[in-house]
Amino acid sequence: MADDYLPKFKPGQAITRTATATITAGQMITVAGAVAVADSTTWLGVASRSAVSGQIVGAYADGVQRLTASAAIAVGDRVKCAAAGKIATLTAGSDAYDRLVGIALEAAAADGDVIAVKLAR
Repeated sequence: MADDYLPKFKPGQAITRTATATITAGQMITVAGAVAVADSTTWLGVASRSAVSGQIVGAYADGVQRLTASAAIAVGDRVKCAAAGKIATLTAGSDAYDRLVGIALEAAAADGDVIAVKLAR
């Protein structure tokens, strides 16, 4: 019997998945290895590299990550998945908490802006 324990995953390391679709580095991806869609509750993290179906891709699931906004986002806004692996502001009162991706640490003025987000998982 072993006297030491080693975790399967250490915070800060990428969790690997097999891509089930074409993925671009920096997109939000799901546990199934696909690009996260709007309002996804199965997001895993941020793709570490671009990949096509069948290739291994890493997902950064914690810490502060650089994500692409789908619209304007204010500093401190809670964010959720948007279409095409981007993020959008989570609307309090109408969006379920299980959609929460994290907290915006920087502001986005428009679609395509890349901002720092503290991931919530």
